Amino acid sequence: MMESIIKVDNVTKKFGEETVLDHVSFQFERGKIYGIIGRNGSGKTVLFKTIIGFLKPDSGRVVVEGKEIGWDQDFAGNIGIIIETPGFLSAFNGYKNLEYLAGIKKIIGKEEIRESMRRVGLEPDSRKKVGKYSLGMRQRLAIAQAIMEDPHILILDEPMNGLDKQSVAKVREILLELKAEGKTILLASHNKEDIEILCDEVYEMERGRIVGSCLSSCIVT
Repeated sequence: MMESIIKVDNVTKKFGEETVLDHVSFQFERGKIYGIIGRNGSGKTVLFKTIIGFLKPDSGRVVVEGKEIGWDQDFAGNIGIIIETPGFLSAFNGYKNLEYLAGIKKIIGKEEIRESMRRVGLEPDSRKKVGKYSLGMRQRLAIAQAIMEDPHILILDEPMNGLDKQSVAKVREILLELKAEGKTILLASHNKEDIEILCDEVYEMERGRIVGSCLSSCIVT
């Protein structure tokens, strides 16, 4: 049996009277891509934020790489994240934005930043300010930021938003390469093709609950 890198155990999260996660349990293994599907408001983003530690569950527990979030550590380490609209400093170019973010943990240098940009098809020496980027360029910069510190886990909420067909193909290629390197990837997407091509297992959420699961060969509606 493969090792579970993420365990979500009977997690419930409420905002006021609204239950957004309702006794949710998952186990995610190393080296796999998991699809999390469901309509807007089904609980996908809240689940991701709870795994990372941005939100604290009202009950239940989240364990990432053997450490309980909110107990052993406040936030999950070794995770690359794309959740909601990426926020960058519009007055600086892509490289300077990533250099600023890399300065928080100080675990990588200039070459790792440059390589992550090249990997997603961005030129690290470009002087173009992020404020002038297209939506697709901003999304590729977000992917570069998510992978630049070589995380063990990637949590990606609609990472293909704004990408053209060529860029989507490139990102899919990168994610499959990262899987082959042993990374665990949680992917929320409304795109059926992304789910079918990339995911080993798929979970469907509705009103904060898991209502279905299947392997990558299942039909996503």
